[in-house]
Amino acid sequence: MSTDRYKQGLENMRRHFGPHADQYLKPLRDISPEFEKINVEWGFCDIYGNNILDDKTRELIALAALSCMGYPTGQIKVHVRGALNCGASQEEILEVIRMMVAYAGFPPTTNALIAAGEVLKEQED
Repeated sequence: MSTDRYKQGLENMRRHFGPHADQYLKPLRDISPEFEKINVEWGFCDIYGNNILDDKTRELIALAALSCMGYPTGQIKVHVRGALNCGASQEEILEVIRMMVAYAGFPPTTNALIAAGEVLKEQED
């Protein structure tokens, strides 16, 4: 599975998520190695691998999109950690999520804020 795209994607993923990258990938690898490969190569090599946007902006955009859905709380938590690792402040993260109330409504925004709050509390402890 160690293609150049996989290695580059894994490097990008680790830059964003730190040690949480490997924790995120392990269950995917155990259940579906092919899906894990697609996630790393397509998501983090092909999409996250270009130099058009900086890492912080990418993470804030990911949080906005996930917050509009509201239900992928696991991924919201991963990307809150990613945003912090890439230089976003707690205030920026919360503001991006709060703004989504105008686009997605209260229920998904509430779920996203609760998920983000759990990660931010972990960071404080």
